[in-house]
Amino acid sequence: MSHFKNKVVWITGASSGIGKETAVQLNELGAKLILSARNVEELEKLKDQFARPNDVLVIPIDLGSGSDFKIEVEQACATFGRIDVLFNNAGVSQRSYLMETSLETDRKIMEINYFGTIALTKAVLPKMLEAGEGHIAVTSSVVGRFGYGVRSAYSAAKHALHGFFESLYVELNDRGIGITIVAAGPTQTDISKHAFDGAGNQTGEMDEMQEKGMPVDQVARIIIDSIAKKKREVIIGDFKTKLGVTINNLFPSLFFKIAKKQNPRGDAKF
Repeated sequence: MSHFKNKVVWITGASSGIGKETAVQLNELGAKLILSARNVEELEKLKDQFARPNDVLVIPIDLGSGSDFKIEVEQACATFGRIDVLFNNAGVSQRSYLMETSLETDRKIMEINYFGTIALTKAVLPKMLEAGEGHIAVTSSVVGRFGYGVRSAYSAAKHALHGFFESLYVELNDRGIGITIVAAGPTQTDISKHAFDGAGNQTGEMDEMQEKGMPVDQVARIIIDSIAKKKREVIIGDFKTKLGVTINNLFPSLFFKIAKKQNPRGDAKF
């Protein structure tokens, strides 16, 4: 029997990319799904393609709204009675040089990627603690492990997520709540097209790293497997991505010598 059979899994950013593909695969594994994003039309389309639409609840969420999401959590629990897994996947990327990026854009990225994510986590966590079990996963990035060009605010927000969820892991180590941090490398999604430029507008451009990234279905399978195995952190990417993380961990000076020679909009070369 699947680990996720009849489990209630809440996925943010479920209208596209990693979130959408994870929802598709979890549905096939028998999970009950709560799908959230701003694009309700795409969420409803996704729900309609599933064989068991009654096991799917659409809850629109805007992580940049400043909400505490308590109403949405009560709606989820009123429908399914519990939340077994929260997958904090929603977020926005960035493609702009630091000096070309407005402070307003920096704040907007932090609000969506960090504050919105921890607000939903804080709203869901009491329900899990009451139940004595649950699992919270978050999509970070390998640039949550190190800084990288044209991603200053995005990298900062992902670093913040690492700090928050590592702290949460320590605090909840004996409370029955699992934590998984997903440090994903380039993935074949439209994230770079939706990324903010310095003025906070979508770039509309697919960059080379995303185009040559890991297939999204493969990334989703690794995430699902990592949650099932209750891994604290998983690095997802090809050999070069994992090599970059390893070099940064062991030889940070060497890493940044290499990083300075990279084209931050193109393929990483190690």
